[in-house]
Amino acid sequence: MARLLVVDDEPRIRSYLNRSLSAQGHIVDEAWDGRSALTHLGSQDVDLVLLDLVMPRGGGLDLLMALKQHKSSPPVIVLSAVTDISARVHALDLGAVDVVGKPFSGAELSARIRRHLYHKAPAPSGEQGYLEVGGVQLDLRRRRAINAHGAVSLTAREYALLAHLMRRHDHVCSREELLHNIWGLGFDPGSNVVDVCVRRLRAKLQPNPPIETVRGGGYCFYDSATPALES
Repeated sequence: MARLLVVDDEPRIRSYLNRSLSAQGHIVDEAWDGRSALTHLGSQDVDLVLLDLVMPRGGGLDLLMALKQHKSSPPVIVLSAVTDISARVHALDLGAVDVVGKPFSGAELSARIRRHLYHKAPAPSGEQGYLEVGGVQLDLRRRRAINAHGAVSLTAREYALLAHLMRRHDHVCSREELLHNIWGLGFDPGSNVVDVCVRRLRAKLQPNPPIETVRGGGYCFYDSATPALES
């Protein structure tokens, strides 16, 4: 899950993107022009910005120029009906990571968002690009898991969940902890999203996935040398 900021002066576009991206598990904030977006970014950490170019009170190019002055700013995908190639090139020169024309395909936009959110994420400090526990190697840069039976690709949520469990190996991770750290939820919504994601991971890590269900506790990723926990 990521926090996204949609910057567009058209309420219809903002509403559509909010519904679509929220359904994919993201937190979506909205701004209606460059100035309000800059104010929002000054008070809230955002993982990625979806930005229109032509808006009143500060257009997309103005916002890109302002963000360029910051040492650390989120990736920006430009969404625009502007057909002028020079304007699109200018947006890229100012730091946009991608340009998507309007009208756009929701599926294609989602794929581009995933690409810029996850494919270039650096490994956490002190890690060399891989985690290796219990006969499973997790590639932190290519978002795939490797065991004795080969490599499998992971979705963004599967990757985040597996990385968390592996970093906390031999410790029980409660559902509340996983909901908070992986889904960004401070409460239990009463759904089985954690269990479904764990089932998908187990299926991909067959035949002996080292993820145990701990009755009344949660889940534990155990080292191969550690006895299995009661399930």
